[in-house]
Amino acid sequence: MGLLLTGLLGACREEKPPLTDSTSQVRFSQEAVAFPATYVGASREGSVRLVSEGRASARVEWDPVPEPFSVEGLPERVEPGGEPSVKVRFDPKAAGPVAATLVGRDEGGRTVTLRLSGEGQPVPSCPTPVACHRFTFDVVKEECVEEVLADGTVCDPGNQCVLDAVCREGRCGGRERVCDDGNACTTDVCSPLDGCQSVPAPPCPGDGACQEGYCDARKGCQLRPAANGTFCGETRGCDLADVCVEGACVKGDPPDHFVCAPASPCQEEGRCQGPVCVRPPAKVLAPGWKYDAAAEGKKLHDMMVGPTGDLTLSGYFTPAVLGATEASRVETPVSGRRCMLWNERLLCMDVPRQGQVSLMERATGTPRWSFELAGARPDIANRTSTLFLARLAVMAPDRLAALFEAYPVGQDSRTQCRLYYLVVLDAMGGMVSARALEDPLLSECNHPHPFGLASDTVGDLYVTFSPTMNTGAPLRAGAPTLVMAFSSDGVPLWRRTLPFEGGELGLVRGLLMPEGGTEPLRTSDGGAVGTLPSKLGRAVATPEVLVPSPEGATVNPDVVPRESTRLRGYRVPGLAPAWTYALPVGSSFTSKELRLGTWPEGGVKQTLVLGFAAEGSKPMLVGVRAKDGSEAFRCELGYTPRSVPQLFELGPGSLTLMDGATTCGECDPPFAESKARFQRFMLPKLEPAEAPWPGTFGGPGHDHHEDPVRAVP
Repeated sequence: MGLLLTGLLGACREEKPPLTDSTSQVRFSQEAVAFPATYVGASREGSVRLVSEGRASARVEWDPVPEPFSVEGLPERVEPGGEPSVKVRFDPKAAGPVAATLVGRDEGGRTVTLRLSGEGQPVPSCPTPVACHRFTFDVVKEECVEEVLADGTVCDPGNQCVLDAVCREGRCGGRERVCDDGNACTTDVCSPLDGCQSVPAPPCPGDGACQEGYCDARKGCQLRPAANGTFCGETRGCDLADVCVEGACVKGDPPDHFVCAPASPCQEEGRCQGPVCVRPPAKVLAPGWKYDAAAEGKKLHDMMVGPTGDLTLSGYFTPAVLGATEASRVETPVSGRRCMLWNERLLCMDVPRQGQVSLMERATGTPRWSFELAGARPDIANRTSTLFLARLAVMAPDRLAALFEAYPVGQDSRTQCRLYYLVVLDAMGGMVSARALEDPLLSECNHPHPFGLASDTVGDLYVTFSPTMNTGAPLRAGAPTLVMAFSSDGVPLWRRTLPFEGGELGLVRGLLMPEGGTEPLRTSDGGAVGTLPSKLGRAVATPEVLVPSPEGATVNPDVVPRESTRLRGYRVPGLAPAWTYALPVGSSFTSKELRLGTWPEGGVKQTLVLGFAAEGSKPMLVGVRAKDGSEAFRCELGYTPRSVPQLFELGPGSLTLMDGATTCGECDPPFAESKARFQRFMLPKLEPAEAPWPGTFGGPGHDHHEDPVRAVP
């Protein structure tokens, strides 16, 4: 019995593990896993090993791990000598730091822990896409990825004149809106911002041979005999004249009161009294309205005249004065730099705050829309310390060029290094394109600046950059000049570096007219087309004739103009000399500013080159016929000049003149920080010309755009 019990007891003892091996010890190969910052929506994985320090397998029970962590491969039993790998995953659901602990318990009640930590990183903003594109942030690549939308996707063309717009090969287009009010005596136009509009049609032309034009609402322009006695030819004497009789042009003895000499802004027309053409004496043109910014203590030194004659005065970061000539004028509550007119609105740089362009209602200053590059393109903002606007130019009714300037990241306004970004906007302020401008000239830290910016009839854009000769506004241009060309969508076309100093740009019939150069350039490739005897200056141009500024004249208050007595016209595009106009002895041109206007003579609108001269101490307004260089009038202006005429604009039946500015007018921005004087002269029948390049800044509104309308010769 005793042996058997002993054997049985012995057998029972052999089935139990040895007492020295009854405790298992399990741990992770590391105490913690710290995941790097991870974008929300992305995930990161890591692995750790489970290590058993005992000689027997151990069962472990694991607590669930809280989100945003998860674990794969946790074994229920850990074998001695095995080191199973466990995957740990971090999937952040929100931005911010987060931590958790993975806990397990073995058979002995001991805990096994692994500390987990990570930080969710917010997904960064991507650039605002242009039409028919979109940006998404790829959390795997950790960058914004641009994608072209599928053809047929509905899109916003940013143009009220385009209907049913869809994407085609990454561009937004549709069918043209047709506007027709059923009245042949109106011109039906479509404004990209406002849709269909009807405006009075231009007067119907006659045939020049005693048939005058008139408009029938159903049939449109028609002809009828001109009134008997209407002048119709070259002969205009009081004994013999070409006059209309029963619809035919004949030579005859004109009656008394026949108009034998055309009127001018300062002199009534001459009329026959017997054989003598009697004309009243010329009168001095007196200003009908004045605004002296110096007396008002306001920095105003720029002006825009609207199509109806409304006047806006503005300055360098100074609130604009809307409707300046009216008793109910409005001072805008916000300030901006350099304003212009576009789509019947006021367009200003850096309004309502730095780095924006805003389109505002002319009567109230209420913003229609604003565009801010830093918000639309955070990637650009991250590369710069400060973004602001350098220049604006109209490319078309539905295309606007906004040229942004910036300091490189980490630098402030003391730097002379610059970055430039060309942004094309549509009529609604939507971004069409945005690109960085790069060139060796732009990489030099001498504050390269876009002194010239203009576009042609197809909307292609031309920019001139030059180094500056000073620090702080206004900036004076040096040499050389970089000329760059871009398509209406902002795509680079060509570039050239030329030896002249920078300045404004003009355009006419495929020719670029750089203010500081003597050679007009082809818009197709930038090649020179002939050489003129003097600088182009602030030239004007009809479709047939180019007229540079008077040589030696200036707009700067600190420069005495050289004696300048001639104005020259050149045929375009060949640049053959067309005519030379000479002032009388004792007179000279005083300002390089020119404008094109129209004046009626014998029932025909004549296009005139308008400029300023002086006869001794008398300021004179001079009108020269663009077709042949003959003088139409010289009228004395009744005011005492403070400086040479520095800026002037034409409105319907009016001329508004600025003088008295105290800083450089051939810089950028012109006349910055000045307190100028403004005067308006009422000149009935004098109108702004419809011509490719009617003035320095593109005519009324400074729109920098070549007008496609053919001018009256």
